[in-house]
Amino acid sequence: MVQRCAWGDSSPDYAEYHDTEWGVELHGGTELFERMCLESFQSGLSWITILRKRENFRTAFDGFDPKLVAAYDGDDVTRLMGDAGIVRNRAKIVAAIGNAAAVLALDEPLDGLLWSFAPAGPRTRPATAADVPAITPESTAMAKALKRKGFVFLGPTTCYALMQATGMVDDHVETCFRAHQADRDPAGQKPG
Repeated sequence: MVQRCAWGDSSPDYAEYHDTEWGVELHGGTELFERMCLESFQSGLSWITILRKRENFRTAFDGFDPKLVAAYDGDDVTRLMGDAGIVRNRAKIVAAIGNAAAVLALDEPLDGLLWSFAPAGPRTRPATAADVPAITPESTAMAKALKRKGFVFLGPTTCYALMQATGMVDDHVETCFRAHQADRDPAGQKPG
């Protein structure tokens, strides 16, 4: 039997996400913009809710192409508010549109900006889920930098979740099979 982080065994959807995505390095402006949006939509909700609606979000938000999303207008907000396949929260929808415009206004690629906050050097692997922080100095610095650049709905906790999801940090607990894979191949955290 495969031993995972406890949350990864709570449902088949979580197991698949845990085993193939969470903690795996992710790069690319569109890909990272999608994760930023999804993490923002998750705020106050369970991640499984977002995970199960992810394909609907991708369709509703034109594949999270920042150029397309930044051009959304009031009609698009109305359309999105009527889409039962996504989380219909006006503030979060408006934030996603505004954040797309913020991506386009950056003077550097989103990928480089976000990854500049990844901790350098070795980190102590958490022994249990209780040892996994909700925020770190790096996630706090990321949130402050993003706010200065016009991003919203991306506080330190959301930024840390983004860092975990995109492999900027590896918080698989000591007993998790993914931790053992990463420890054997720290340069390539992709599951094998």
